[in-house]
Amino acid sequence: MKRRSFLAAAGAGTAVSGLAAAPAVGAQATGTTVLVAHGAWSAGWVWRKMHPLMAASGHRLITPTYTGLGERAHLATPAVDLETHVQDMLGVIQTEELKDFVLIAHSYGGMVGTAVAYRVPERIRKLVYLDAFVPRDGQSLIGLQPESAQQAMRAAVKAGDGWRAAPNPPPPDTSPDDVKWISAHRMPQPFKCFETPVKLRNGDTKIPRAYLYCMRKTAADTFGQFAERAKREKWSYHEIDASHSPHVTAPQALATLLDTIINE
Repeated sequence: MKRRSFLAAAGAGTAVSGLAAAPAVGAQATGTTVLVAHGAWSAGWVWRKMHPLMAASGHRLITPTYTGLGERAHLATPAVDLETHVQDMLGVIQTEELKDFVLIAHSYGGMVGTAVAYRVPERIRKLVYLDAFVPRDGQSLIGLQPESAQQAMRAAVKAGDGWRAAPNPPPPDTSPDDVKWISAHRMPQPFKCFETPVKLRNGDTKIPRAYLYCMRKTAADTFGQFAERAKREKWSYHEIDASHSPHVTAPQALATLLDTIINE
């Protein structure tokens, strides 16, 4: 497999709703609450297709938006970083009184979700990485990239406004209608989010973990290294015949597989 560049890796996705999202209409009380840590440049809106599908399986899907993105774009500043987004998610967990829930972390959301899981492990039933970064203590997202990709990213930020990274294009198998939808709402993200090292204060998590690897790689593959780690460490490992954002390009297949993972 080829390896994907930073710009093709860090982002792609997330779904509707704001920070304290309401349960999806039709969700059953007997289902599982599922919280999403979305990808870079995106927000809660990009998981729109998944709400009815997850509700049909009885699950409550919560898709908050990080500070500075989506409907919270007015809060963007150069100071917004990874810790800001971790606190966003912890705030949702606290105010929604979430317990025994499944945390899905997509792409950049793997940085956020990993930190969240280390802060409140007693609340999380399972951590599911969806084609996501899986950092160790002290690692930043940009630090997990090849040197050439790091240099290209920094040069692009410097050529822009100096503090935000522009979004990468959607995967090439994204339909024209979805490209139009996504392109209208994705936005630059404070670069500090990608430079901030994750702080894992309580050692390696004991939370059951799963890795869902997207097989359709069209450029350099950033996420293969984390898929291999999942196999080595004997996490629940799954693959999906989709590109980096299956919540957009293959929602039904993703919903079916997530239901299997949730119920393992």
